[in-house]
Amino acid sequence: MKVTYTCIYADSDGESHFKDVEVELQETDFAPPAMPLQVSSYIPAAECCFITLPPGWYGDWHPAPRRQFVIHLSGQIETRASDGETRTFEPGDILFMEDTSGKGHISRMVGSAEVRNMIVRLSG
Repeated sequence: MKVTYTCIYADSDGESHFKDVEVELQETDFAPPAMPLQVSSYIPAAECCFITLPPGWYGDWHPAPRRQFVIHLSGQIETRASDGETRTFEPGDILFMEDTSGKGHISRMVGSAEVRNMIVRLSG
């Protein structure tokens, strides 16, 4: 079994791009005596927070402030990489932001529903 998330990253020329990443899951006794679960390997994290984007929010070109996962909880947000590719993220989608240098990306709300995300910043 696998989980897939989207990664946005900057290449050596500073251009940002999207790629899909698959994470392998292994059956593990995660919380015995409960039945085994499909679990990935751990990723060291430093901190997490929740953010809310107000209706009409728009973020012009900017790099990610740190390497971080964005877990979309509600609403829709559209993100454009500097190579021109645009992706829309909805509840349940996961974006790993690794474009901490270069041109970065543009993000904007889609529709009128408030966007809520959980941010998990990685260690290091």
